[in-house]
Amino acid sequence: MKKLHLIVLFFVFATNIFAVENTISMANEAYQKGSYDEAITLYESVLDKGEAPELYYNLGNAYFKTNQIGKSILNYERALRLNPSFEDAKHNLSLANTKVLDNIEPIEVFFLSQWIENLKSLLGSNEWAVSSILFFVITLVLLLFYVFSPKKIVRQTSFFVAIFFFLLSVVFFSFSSSRRNYFEKREAAIVMQGSVTVKSSPDESGTELFLLHEGTKVTVREVVGEWSEIKIADGNIGWVKNSEIERI
Repeated sequence: MKKLHLIVLFFVFATNIFAVENTISMANEAYQKGSYDEAITLYESVLDKGEAPELYYNLGNAYFKTNQIGKSILNYERALRLNPSFEDAKHNLSLANTKVLDNIEPIEVFFLSQWIENLKSLLGSNEWAVSSILFFVITLVLLLFYVFSPKKIVRQTSFFVAIFFFLLSVVFFSFSSSRRNYFEKREAAIVMQGSVTVKSSPDESGTELFLLHEGTKVTVREVVGEWSEIKIADGNIGWVKNSEIERI
């Protein structure tokens, strides 16, 4: 009976994989034929079953072809959230951002801080975690040489190199935690409507501060009811309705 149950589970699993692959193939074919709306529907139906950077990338391309800039940027960003080194997604995101009306000058960041942030974005949380574990294992091996080697020069070298690799392990672990927080909190969002009025408070009577347009990237700081407090790249802060933005 147990064996029959496993066979049934395997059959269901294999059938689902075949159905997903078939849907992706149909979506790709629709895209090639220029049936972008059909491709969008098919890609989204697959994404309802699970995420993949390539699917978000393809969906972003389909939205870009239909001139839905906000949704194209959203999906390129989602592709990069899963795979920070996805070069095609980076290129197309850069191209889509040229269509955004808002030209926001970001706050100048200390070059070292910017360099560290760029370094973090090279890999995902899991990749940094694996790197951290690998360097920690190397540290332990070097410490064994330090403890058991009969040669003084080997012990000294092993000790200092072990410290170096241990520090790298700690740094990579912090990068992994930072990327995991970015992935889980999803504080970044994209403006999804043509024109959005940013208010001074989370209500309709709030003072109108400035306008944002479709495709602009914002950071969500707080949510109160149907309103979100956002921050844009130049440091300005205000409130918009939750329905006017979508989290990456």
